[in-house]
Amino acid sequence: MKVLIICQARMASTRLPGKVLLPLAGKPLLERFMERIGRSKYGANAVVATTTDQRDDVIEVLCQHLGIDVMRGHPTDLLDRHYQTALERNADVVVKIPSDCPLIDPCVIDDVIDAHLRHVTNIDYTSNLHPATFPDGNDVEVMSIHALHRAWQSAAKPFQREHTTPWMWDDNPDIKCQNVTWSTGQDMSMSQRWTIDYSEDYIFIRAIYDALYPTMPSFGMDEILSFLMQHPEVAAINSSLVGVNWYRHHLGDLRTVTSNQTSHGPAYDTVRTSISV
Repeated sequence: MKVLIICQARMASTRLPGKVLLPLAGKPLLERFMERIGRSKYGANAVVATTTDQRDDVIEVLCQHLGIDVMRGHPTDLLDRHYQTALERNADVVVKIPSDCPLIDPCVIDDVIDAHLRHVTNIDYTSNLHPATFPDGNDVEVMSIHALHRAWQSAAKPFQREHTTPWMWDDNPDIKCQNVTWSTGQDMSMSQRWTIDYSEDYIFIRAIYDALYPTMPSFGMDEILSFLMQHPEVAAINSSLVGVNWYRHHLGDLRTVTSNQTSHGPAYDTVRTSISV
């Protein structure tokens, strides 16, 4: 079976435009992110799925320069973008990992994919998000091409198209789902924020890369948590955003998500902190 990791990326991010090209340890964020994807045992089959928007020409150029597979698709219908990419690359199993997770641990990627493959004959969708337990920013969703096809055919609500997978996991009895929880028994999904959506997130992630990457390029969750324990001032940089995710806009639409799985955080949706690069 061909396992394909699809990494969505675009320049026109609403709250932090151009975030995928912000520098981390001297290279664009997207390059550092793909380094981490490449450390997964499934990382050889990875593709960046960007959009047909002219602003994303620079992403295609970067990927070609780095020898990274890239495909372009619908700017806002991510379900269609993922499906068309999967069809074009003849995938049997599709893995969705967004590029706004530049601290993702490759071992987490492998654990979720392995869990899916162990039950591939009777499970359609596997993730570590329903419910989430890992630090936010270790998002892995795995699905069969058949489940993705059914979602592509059936999902009608705009948020289902934008976020690719809700039609599958949001109380759909026809899709057999399983969840992977953190083996430590801990739940840091609402206390650790390692994803990038705001300028504070970038400053936080940059600080981690600056501290760990030069001597330990393959640092993982354990090293990040140890560093943050020793440097609470870094953990505080984006602490006001912990728990903020897209669920907050769709609590009335999602059947399986409750208010304790999201936070509204500060009352702003645009960049408010200047970034020095």
